[in-house]
Amino acid sequence: MSNIKILNTEILSNNWYTLKKVTYEILQKGEVLVQNREAYDRGNGATILLYDKEKQSVILTRQFRMPTFINGNASGYLIEACAGLLDTDNAEDCIRRETEEETGFKITHVEKIFEAYMSPGSVTEILYFFVAEYTKEMKVTEGGGLEEESENIEVLELPFTEALGMIKTGEIMDAKTIMLLQYAALNNLLG
Repeated sequence: MSNIKILNTEILSNNWYTLKKVTYEILQKGEVLVQNREAYDRGNGATILLYDKEKQSVILTRQFRMPTFINGNASGYLIEACAGLLDTDNAEDCIRRETEEETGFKITHVEKIFEAYMSPGSVTEILYFFVAEYTKEMKVTEGGGLEEESENIEVLELPFTEALGMIKTGEIMDAKTIMLLQYAALNNLLG
């Protein structure tokens, strides 16, 4: 039984995604409190780390991210693991589609490793994390994203140890990417 009761939900913005103001009652320490919070609903997503054991390399992407630019990232570009919103797909179908669109690799086997809320104080999104091996034979297009989505994605193939080092230097600042690289290191994914 939940100790939370939604009293009102107001849509503040429904432009790119949906921003809601939620008024609710919550039972805390025997007292019923009324609180308001804003929640940004952008849908759920999936992300993947592509790795090659033989070459000891990973596939990452680089793209412009406006929110980072307005919050101090001088170039606005981030190095990231491939990712995308589920839309109407399940997480596995989504990540297969996004991998091909963004990186140009048509992967055959994906492994789901965990799920995580990425910013639970304000964003509803759950992100599904995957890993998959790739080979040069799986490269079917140049990747780079979809033109109709105004994507301009650079595909990077990096030595795994270099990618790990880029966390320490600050060249990789994206949370999902850091989580995937650390998962690969902790689980000896590249052997």
